[in-house]
Amino acid sequence: MAVETPVSAGTSSPAATTATRSGRRHQNKGWLFILPFLVVFAAFLVAPLAYAGYLSLWTKGLATGTTFAGFDNYTRAFADPSFRKGLWFVLRFSVVVIPLQIIVALGAALLLDEITGRIARFSRLVIFLPYAIPVVIGALMWGFLYSPSFGPIEQISSFFDVRAPFLLSQGNVYYGLLNVVTWQWAGYYMIIIYAALKGIDSSIYEAARIDGASPRQIAVRVKVPMVGSALALILVFSLIGTLQFFSEPQILRPIANGSITPDFTPNIYAYELAFNYAQFNYASAISFALGFVVFVAVAIFMVLTRKRGSLFT
Repeated sequence: MAVETPVSAGTSSPAATTATRSGRRHQNKGWLFILPFLVVFAAFLVAPLAYAGYLSLWTKGLATGTTFAGFDNYTRAFADPSFRKGLWFVLRFSVVVIPLQIIVALGAALLLDEITGRIARFSRLVIFLPYAIPVVIGALMWGFLYSPSFGPIEQISSFFDVRAPFLLSQGNVYYGLLNVVTWQWAGYYMIIIYAALKGIDSSIYEAARIDGASPRQIAVRVKVPMVGSALALILVFSLIGTLQFFSEPQILRPIANGSITPDFTPNIYAYELAFNYAQFNYASAISFALGFVVFVAVAIFMVLTRKRGSLFT
């Protein structure tokens, strides 16, 4: 009679060993698939960030040459009136544009969730289209619309013999940029919310209708709380993007008649320092100082969200 040889506790069976080796081979193949991404990620993000961080710790002068500055550049950055002016603008801008984007995106998503057919597909495409257009091209198009010389707004105003406000003037540039950024990103956020709405079980809506809830009550009291995580994600995205505001005002500067100054936002200020004044070390410190502010703002939001469970429930 054949006798089974017991496997000791410290010895793995041949089948288990084979499975372990097979798992390791598959894991190694997985790393090979993501290796191209890791190489590009390291070459075009990690390495430039590391080099910029290294530059921010040094200072260069005509008489003194390159000397180690430590954190002096960061101390200088937070005491710089131009940096604080730009930072104050993006903070004020965030307070208005972020809720406005969320309201527009949420309203569009709730409306599209109620309609079906070709109208719904066409509407989703139209609302998402501004995001699909590259930011530079979109800003150029808005510059054409805003132009006081040949823009359609000015032409229509001249036809009716009325004076239209120039939305990039000193007093209106805030609102002009607010309009540009809202429509540039609302479509992207709408898609995120719409996808979250489609993931909700329809039986929940049926239960609410049986309980006598109206469509408006279902939208406000059922749908909005259940997409709270998507709204929180959108808020983080928009907060990070708005604090790093650069592309739209930089593209619209030539037609703004001096309303968009070199220190309009921290990123524009860093760009001016680096490429117009060759102050690469101080510009790097400005960029990392802004990154620190963004990190603190997002961390505060995440802590508040975690304590309350969700800002939308």
